[in-house]
Amino acid sequence: MVPVETDPIELFKAWLKEAEAKEPNDPNAMALATVDAQCRPSLRMVLLRGLDERGFTFFTNYESRKGEELLANPAAALCFHWKSLRRSVRIEGSAEQVSAEEADQYFATRPRSSQIGAWASKQSRPMAGRFELEKRVAQYTAKFGIGPVPRPPYWSGFRIVPHRIEFWEDRPFRLHDRLVFSRRDGGWETQRLFP
Repeated sequence: MVPVETDPIELFKAWLKEAEAKEPNDPNAMALATVDAQCRPSLRMVLLRGLDERGFTFFTNYESRKGEELLANPAAALCFHWKSLRRSVRIEGSAEQVSAEEADQYFATRPRSSQIGAWASKQSRPMAGRFELEKRVAQYTAKFGIGPVPRPPYWSGFRIVPHRIEFWEDRPFRLHDRLVFSRRDGGWETQRLFP
């Protein structure tokens, strides 16, 4: 049964730590839902790259579909699903841009090939074929030579500031355990839900 905690971020950290020990691949993978200008939802997988009391952070190209959608409408939802643990966590909140310093710091930790890829990829836009991407990778590899690769101005991060976090755990006979935290007056209100 999901333990009743007063801090959903601490509970999430405990679940993530367990997932890191037991999930075979990408325990930090999360589905990110956004909406476009016509309020049509869009969903894709991204990787959690930061977590603290402020929220859940990931990095992307701001000119990508998700980047443009979040810049236009910050409403977002996340879902973690750890199949081997038979658990999931759903998060609803608002996206805020991370600081340039935070984006620079994370970008510097990425492998060089990923840094060059951030320059080479026109993320979410059509391309003629794989060769077009490979050609751009070669161009930016030559441009930066052996020197440091700076962060592109259009590449940064978002933090999803949660207002609702739901923890779900599988139980026998589909009598699952669900615990919801809702932000209220600077704190968290806890409520159990029927499965």
